[in-house]
Amino acid sequence: MDAKTKYKAKKIKAVFFDIDDTLRIKDTGFMPDSIKKVFSALKAKGIVTGLASGRALYGVVPEIRALEPDYYVTINGAYVVDKKGQEIYTDALPKEVIEKYVTWCRQVDIEFGFAGGQKPAVSKRDDLVDNAIGPVYGQVDVDPDFYKHSSVYHMWTFEDQGDVLQLSDDLLKDVRLVRWHENSSDVIKNGISKASGLAHVLEKLNLKPENLLVFGDGPNDMELFDYAGLSVAMGVSDPELQKKADFITKTEEDGILYALEELGLVEKELHFPQMDLTAVQGPIATIKTNHGDMKIKLFPEHAPKTVANFVALSKDGYYDGVIFHRIIKDFMIQGGDPTGTGMGGSSIYGDKFEDEFSMEVFNLRGALSMANAGPNTNGSQFFIVQNSKLPYAAKELERGGWPAPIATLYAEKGGTPHLDQRHTVFGQLMDEASFQILDAISAVETGAQDKPVEDVVIIGVEIED
Repeated sequence: MDAKTKYKAKKIKAVFFDIDDTLRIKDTGFMPDSIKKVFSALKAKGIVTGLASGRALYGVVPEIRALEPDYYVTINGAYVVDKKGQEIYTDALPKEVIEKYVTWCRQVDIEFGFAGGQKPAVSKRDDLVDNAIGPVYGQVDVDPDFYKHSSVYHMWTFEDQGDVLQLSDDLLKDVRLVRWHENSSDVIKNGISKASGLAHVLEKLNLKPENLLVFGDGPNDMELFDYAGLSVAMGVSDPELQKKADFITKTEEDGILYALEELGLVEKELHFPQMDLTAVQGPIATIKTNHGDMKIKLFPEHAPKTVANFVALSKDGYYDGVIFHRIIKDFMIQGGDPTGTGMGGSSIYGDKFEDEFSMEVFNLRGALSMANAGPNTNGSQFFIVQNSKLPYAAKELERGGWPAPIATLYAEKGGTPHLDQRHTVFGQLMDEASFQILDAISAVETGAQDKPVEDVVIIGVEIED
């Protein structure tokens, strides 16, 4: 995410979401559990939340209502209410326009429907109509004269013609088609959109478009993306909509949470793999030495490029016969340089490669980290943290910015917190036997430049994918 987008995020005071294929999957009704966290976290920060949907209020399913959004911009902006159901803005279609539309539908031989303020209606029920409208509103009443006794806020086509179907020139003066289903388009009053509906909410809140973030996926979000200060398209959204977006979510189910975390509007939920290695998905490396073996779980999710480098070098036999050239008791053991001088070594990328820092992995005792000569100078050299004595209390580390669980672990087990965010952590010793070997190696006699008097040799590194 670029700096410009993150700067825009600092101005956000309201976040509105489309429903179908944004908050939930329209065809299956699936809504990620993370959506509940999203609404709760935004509200906790005092950010206004809302829905901006083509659905009418009666089509908002219970699990979405349970999120308790502050505002509902419904029927593509023609019907806007607050969380108490009080109307903020409504704009019904003139009856003469509806009559022209009904006449046209009969002339071109297609079925039609109406979205009223309290209920919908259709001209006829058949498989084509039910397949389109059923997943949104369930079984809809048949009432081709609905508009004669109820206000209508937008209409629908039901047909199998797709975008070939075009309104008459006379109708185009008043309404437009917006495709939302392969067998249906919304028929929306010109000048009305989710954006126009949201403008009334912002006016009530005394906010500007630059204070608004929107999430969407389809053609009826186009005007909304043009209007809002910041827009996020779902990973599976309309390609044309993605072109307008400031950011595109991952396609995974927690894409909205991910986007808000990246924007800094929701605090990231941290997971610390070093606290439970059994839950970590990743390769296992066994560093075989002339003093014994050390078994290490690698962290490809947190340092993908670094792990790929280490795994490839290990499988190629790059580390075979290489020594630990620098050993400092109560600090670390360092190796991975084929020259044995601490001045050599190269990566699989042909040159030095960039650091991969994370606030989820740390230089705790037993951590496998990359040695470097400054920022973004990683090659083949690595070290394993051996220090077991830390001169800081957990509270001191917390005050310094370390997460509380990690601060506690540092205080209990040791490590080198001063190396965090300076050296890429990409693995952790897995068992007590490995720690015993680490401590034994750290205790060997050393001479000039902390080099062991007798070589500590890496016989090889075995990788279990």
